[in-house]
Formats: sequence, C-alpha cells, structure tokens
Amino acid sequence: MTLYAIFRSDAGALPQAVPEKFSWFAALLPPVHALAHRLWGQLVLFVLGIVALVFAAPYIGPDAVIWLYILLAIACGFAAPGARQRALKRRGLGAAGYRFAPDPDLARIASLETTP
Repeated sequence: MTLYAIFRSDAGALPQAVPEKFSWFAALLPPVHALAHRLWGQLVLFVLGIVALVFAAPYIGPDAVIWLYILLAIACGFAAPGARQRALKRRGLGAAGYRFAPDPDLARIASLETTP
C-alpha cells in the first residue's frame, strides 16, 4: 500500500493522486518525467546540473562526473513527489488529504467516496 496525496479543484474535475514515494521514472529519465508532468522548474534545474557537470568534467574526471550524474538522478527521484505537489498547488488544485491505496485510481475513488 502506498500513501497518496490527493488534490482537487473547485471546478469539479477529477482529483489528482500523487504517490508519496521515491519515483523510479524520475530517477531513470529525469527530463522525460519533468516534461510529462509539466515540472518546468525541475527541468531547468536538471539541465543546469548537466551543464555544470559538462563544464566540470575536464577538472574532476569522467568517473566523478558519472557518480555525480547518478547522484543528481537519485535526487530527482526523491524530489519528484514534492515537485508534483507544488506544481498542482500552483495550478489551482487544493490539498484534499491523504489516502492509502494500492494504486492511484483507487486512491482517487476513495477520496471521492468520502466527499460530503
């Protein structure tokens, strides 16, 4: 079971469920994850990190660059849930609590069932 943060809008659209766990998708493909979820700030920070690694490569060596890239990708995986939640709040969705569920669809359904 995973804990999901539920976000709803006042317009009556379906709620969004964001898992509160490490995101393998964000760790393995950070720019694709950022584009898929419209996380422009995370995408810009990732690109700046890559640019910094490219400029630092001649000074720190290729092995250090690889390990720093892996560290950057892992950081993206841990930061993904928080970045998605902040993006949903900026888009006007309000936090509607948390639900435990095996998948996001069941978390959305559970949040709709408890709505007055």
